[in-house]
Amino acid sequence: MSQAPALVWFRNDLRLEDNPALHAARACGAPVVALYVLDENLSYAPGAASRWWLHHSLKSLSEALEKAGASLVLRRGESAESVKSVIAETGASHVFWNRRYEGPLVDTDKALKAELHEQGVDVATFNGALLREPWEVKTKTGGAYSVFTPFWKALRNLGPARDPLPKIRKIKGADAISSDHLDDWGLLPYAPNWAKEFDGVWKPGEKGAQEQLKRFLTHIIEDYADQRDRPDFESTSRLSPHLAFGEISPVQIWRAIHTGMAAGAIGPNNGEKFLSEIAWREFSYNILFNNLTLVSQPLRQNFKDFPWREDEPAFKAWTRGMTGFPIVDAGMRQLWRTGWMHNRVRMIVASFLLKDLLIDWRKGEAWFRDTLVDADIANNAASWQWVAGSGADAAPYFRIFNPVTQGEKFDPDGDYVRCYVPELADLPKKFIHAPWTAPVSALEKAGITLGKTYPIPIIDHSVARKRALRCYDAIKGG
Repeated sequence: MSQAPALVWFRNDLRLEDNPALHAARACGAPVVALYVLDENLSYAPGAASRWWLHHSLKSLSEALEKAGASLVLRRGESAESVKSVIAETGASHVFWNRRYEGPLVDTDKALKAELHEQGVDVATFNGALLREPWEVKTKTGGAYSVFTPFWKALRNLGPARDPLPKIRKIKGADAISSDHLDDWGLLPYAPNWAKEFDGVWKPGEKGAQEQLKRFLTHIIEDYADQRDRPDFESTSRLSPHLAFGEISPVQIWRAIHTGMAAGAIGPNNGEKFLSEIAWREFSYNILFNNLTLVSQPLRQNFKDFPWREDEPAFKAWTRGMTGFPIVDAGMRQLWRTGWMHNRVRMIVASFLLKDLLIDWRKGEAWFRDTLVDADIANNAASWQWVAGSGADAAPYFRIFNPVTQGEKFDPDGDYVRCYVPELADLPKKFIHAPWTAPVSALEKAGITLGKTYPIPIIDHSVARKRALRCYDAIKGG
């Protein structure tokens, strides 16, 4: 009699190295069935840019599994029903998965686990996405942290819950069963192919993640603390989409940074600064796990009555990068062209939408979720609420970025703007972040006609700032 197989249900953990669920399945000695389910009925299904990444990441995972000796089974449908269907088809007696942390998904997993146990199927679940589980990092009174700095100190003292697991090179695959064809899922855009530039920017998959980590550690991290806020430089890790899809784990990154610091290859200031960014992701997951409505409702109750404005023309101008503020427009166009935006610019464009235009943070969160290749429910929602002032450890309500001075400070020569707003390329740097202040002669020489070749600002920032402060003052005591 053939041995009953073990089922590994892949989710946001599309890798062979440091994958606790896959390691456990292989260790049990049974043939392995590897499954990925595309569930488009989830409360927050992958956005368009994420679907592009997912296609390429699944292709990479499938090829890696094939090389190791197993096949990736693809199914489209409701998650729990698809898993149960594959169990019935294969006779799997063990099921393994890495945990998720969004409320509805946690409930789905708990219910499925209980049902399978009743049917005599062993289920084992693991932490494959975080340094520490949300319930492991607690305040002295046993509560969840609501401020980042003490959370980061606690996490840093604890360190990861485990060491990285080695890459699996050989898997005993189970007998083949029916599988969808990846191309039939239609994850890639066409007519038009708005992601045509993505291929030149990104390499999805576990191999691409490892290459990007190596590039960051070899060429970028040595200046990270000083240059990470400069969008005109290659100054950040660009590991976020690889983390979002689980092509690399935070445990692997933590180990790599600490190994580099111990060897003297990475300065402690640069290493700690980067690890604090990994910790912000952990903090966001803690917030998500403890607040089921993080994506849909403000954490601070007084923000339920905030007077957000409905202004569809202004929102459209923001999404298209046509606000008339060059640093904002450069960021939004970088997002559209590459599926990614520099983190400092994310804060600038978010502040502009929320505080200059007074448009609801949920509209910005949804747009980012659809257009970012690194769209991550926890990070995205927590960060938007942080900028809005409605979330955990939120930015002070009176912190309203001036898009001109932000551009002058973090893109001093205007190179970032020139890259993504080419109609301003010939404008001297003195005027690049405020073209409406340039004399007619400078505009004519640069081939710019405000209101025609480049927009006039859609709002007066100084007026908008005063309006926003009045709105925040009205609710701050709530």
